Amino acid sequence: MSYDEEWFDEEAGPVVRPYAVTGGRTRPTNRALELVALVMTTPNGRLMTATLEAEQRAISLLCHRMQSIVEISARLDLPLGVVRVLVGDMLDAGLVAVTRPSRSSDRPSAALIEKVLDGLQAL
Repeated sequence: MSYDEEWFDEEAGPVVRPYAVTGGRTRPTNRALELVALVMTTPNGRLMTATLEAEQRAISLLCHRMQSIVEISARLDLPLGVVRVLVGDMLDAGLVAVTRPSRSSDRPSAALIEKVLDGLQAL
């Protein structure tokens, strides 16, 4: 078996391990992105979409409409940890804006939960 055959499955396509996508990182830099945090591509992110790596490009395109971290993970079939790292990097670069739920209580608002549920049901 050649090296290329090890990393390719005819049914699944090329296999890329999550740590390769995130450069080995498991946490976003200086950010604690909650699963229900809402992500939206910024105007700068829209301009830069074509120059981004494949996963970040997919996030940028998906987040032209506001999406939660968990929705991004589900829609792009990427692990949550990978999405959090990539979104954190994109936030640092000004490619996306993130709206975090208010911390007035330990629970997110009913409206936010409904948005997340609507997004998950749309899958």
